[in-house]
Amino acid sequence: MPRAPASVSARARRLSGNGAAYLFLLPWLVGFFGLTLGPALASLYLSFTDYDLIRSPNWVGAANYVRIATADPKFAAAMQVTFLYVALSVPLKLVFALLVAMAFNRGLKGLTVYRAIFYLPSLLGSSVAIAVLWRQLFASDGLVNLALWKLFGIEGPSWVSNPDYALYTLVVLAVWQFGSPMIIFLAGLRQIPADMYEAAEIDGASKTRQFFRITLPLLTPVIFFNAVIQTIDAFKAFTPAFVISEGTGGPINSTLFYTLYLYQEAFGFLRMGYASALAWILVLIVALFTAFSFLSARYWVHYDD
Repeated sequence: MPRAPASVSARARRLSGNGAAYLFLLPWLVGFFGLTLGPALASLYLSFTDYDLIRSPNWVGAANYVRIATADPKFAAAMQVTFLYVALSVPLKLVFALLVAMAFNRGLKGLTVYRAIFYLPSLLGSSVAIAVLWRQLFASDGLVNLALWKLFGIEGPSWVSNPDYALYTLVVLAVWQFGSPMIIFLAGLRQIPADMYEAAEIDGASKTRQFFRITLPLLTPVIFFNAVIQTIDAFKAFTPAFVISEGTGGPINSTLFYTLYLYQEAFGFLRMGYASALAWILVLIVALFTAFSFLSARYWVHYDD
């Protein structure tokens, strides 16, 4: 029998060896193409149609996008609320997470227990139960107003029913979920060599100067990572606003997050084509922010080199 060429035999062995890897990757590939890429492409098509989940999609071209840009005041209101929420919640959460991480980095007994306790809000914060609890805490007869009355004699408003304060209760809820960035900050702090601080102390540098000259520069890669992840999560925030406003985005659109408005259009008014256009605008906003973050990182993020 003639022998197969060596190159063909080697290729066959390589394909046979890769077969097991592709087999293990198969569930992920099915999920990616069937549950992520496929629906995403379908929504891109629907964004150019008039579709109500009942009748067949009717192609309307760019009409949905034109309406969003020129004839939808609720779109502008949702954008304003969402950007304000992102601008307030993300920096406050990161600052609070960094302060707690620095306190933990000093060395505490039972650090593992404290770390787990402080991480717990990040696991529970996006749940419906926590949102319901938050609404009760900031109601007119909630625990927050009770504490203000008992401690300071102040009669607080109904925080979640007042358009001047409703959004800020959601910002406080977001800051309370600081556990995830705190764990990442703590890991970053543990990577900073201790001899740098010792050399700075010998040179007479104060704790404040050490923080701005050593800690912050060496922590910028971690800050960059946390800022990108938390900003994307803030743009996607939905459950707290939905539960606290009972799905209306009220009072007076003060908690009308972009995702909540998208939900209303899709499942409240069955304007699925219009909601798909809104979803792709959100994708574009997040993509532009991420691209800007990576482009600007070269000017303020410091790596080992």
